[in-house]
Parts: sequence; structure tokens; C-alpha cells
Amino acid sequence: MTAPSQELHFADAGEAADLAAFLARLIHYDRAAAVRLQAGGGVLAVFGRPPSFEVLAIRTARLQAVVGTEAAPDTPHASAGAGALDTTVSAGEFADALDTARAARAADGPEGRDRGDRGLVVTVPQAVTGPPWAGVLPPRGGWRRVNGLPGVNEVRGAVTAAVAEFRARDAALPEERRTRAERDRIGHEIWSRTLGDTGLPLRAVHAAQSLGFLRPVRAAAPAVTAHGSGVATAAPEPLALLAAGAWLRLRTPYGSIAVRTQGLSGGLSGLSVTPA
Repeated sequence: MTAPSQELHFADAGEAADLAAFLARLIHYDRAAAVRLQAGGGVLAVFGRPPSFEVLAIRTARLQAVVGTEAAPDTPHASAGAGALDTTVSAGEFADALDTARAARAADGPEGRDRGDRGLVVTVPQAVTGPPWAGVLPPRGGWRRVNGLPGVNEVRGAVTAAVAEFRARDAALPEERRTRAERDRIGHEIWSRTLGDTGLPLRAVHAAQSLGFLRPVRAAAPAVTAHGSGVATAAPEPLALLAAGAWLRLRTPYGSIAVRTQGLSGGLSGLSVTPA
């Protein structure tokens, strides 16, 4: 049974453009990538899992509304109601929907902007059968700050040093050992190390760098408030490390990277759509 279509009314077209860039990076790593969308409280959260990093990447954007009727009950990972959304879709189809909406808005010319319409209306693609990770997301709440996270320059430096080490060790391999298995072994050893005493695996920081989450903060970048109810005027905090249960989450102004640091105990599902 086909689910009725829904529309996401973004509060700011610029945030939708940033989301499109995030999707493009996911698709770069996996052309068949899927993303889970959760919306509520005026915020959309997009969850993806770039291959090889073994982490979840999370990007958020403010919404004015979610418009549409309730999804069909047999649609995988799909449920909805007034102003709510929870579904898994193709990352490529969602990126195409964003591009289509942005092109239509540009075609309207200055007339649309003169009406004060800063947002963007995007049709949600049909749901797909999501991969296993899409059914097990970080917990909804209980996040606490973890001390000891280095500054953003030190974090970038740790990634640069790890990449340089991998390349040096790979180049030093004799020809008979230059195999995919040996390279994977070296990579696993390096990226499983933790960042200082934080317990955060370096692969999470590498993922943040690769997805553009560690780029310099824009001077006037808007920030969604804790409950998605407004825009903070202060500059967003550069980096923060949070923990909840078996999960760690590296939060940046451009998105979050979440990683399980131990086996799950109990059923953890869903993450409140608070800002990245």
C-alpha cells in the first residue's frame, strides 16, 4: 500500500541547502544510501550511516510545518500525524526532492522572496525498507556532557595525524602484504583509538571531518534552540561531547556524530529531534 505524500515546510531555505550538501556527502560514500527522517517540535532530524565509519551522522533543520495525512500502517519505519514524521527514505530521492524544490523557488524569482517566504516546501519521498541501523537509534534523552574534549583545532589535528599515519604505514607495506585485508587491519587499529581520555573513537572524528561537520563556523550561522522553538542569537558552541547509556555523541554546529561504545542493554530507539 502506498503511503500518502507529505510535505516538509522548511523555515529557512539556507538550512535546506546545507541538508542537501549533507545528503550529497552520504551519497558519495554510498549511492544506495538510505536516511531516516524524524520530525517534531519544529525540527527535522536526518540520520545516515556512511559506510566504513561505523557511526551515525545526524543533521537537523528547522521546520514551519509537516503537512500531510497519516502514513499507511504497513509502511516500513513510517508513522505520521499532525506536524509529525518518522520514515526511512532513499537519500538520493530526498536529495532530488530538495533540488527540485530549490529549483522551483529560484524560478519564482524575487517575487516569492518579496512575500517574505524564506522557507522551502519539499515533498517527502516514498518510504523504503530501511537497513538494520535505521531501527536502532540513540536514546531520546538522558544526555550528559563529557569533559575533556579538545578544542576544534586539536580535534582536526588528531584526524590529520591519523590519516598521515595510515598513509605512511600503507606505503611501508611490502608488495606481498599490500592487500585489502592488511589495509583494513591498519585502518581498524588507527580509527579504533580514542580521542584523548574521552572514550570517543577516532573514527567518529574522522566521520565528522569527512562530512564537513568540522569546518569553520559561519559568523552568523543560525542555531535551533533546545526544543526547536526559535533561533539563538549567540554563536553556536564549536564542539561538545555528550553521553547517554551506551552512546557518545560529538555535537558540532553543523551536525552530530553518534557512536555506540558498548553493547546495547535494553531497547534504545528514537532520538528527540533536538539540534545537532
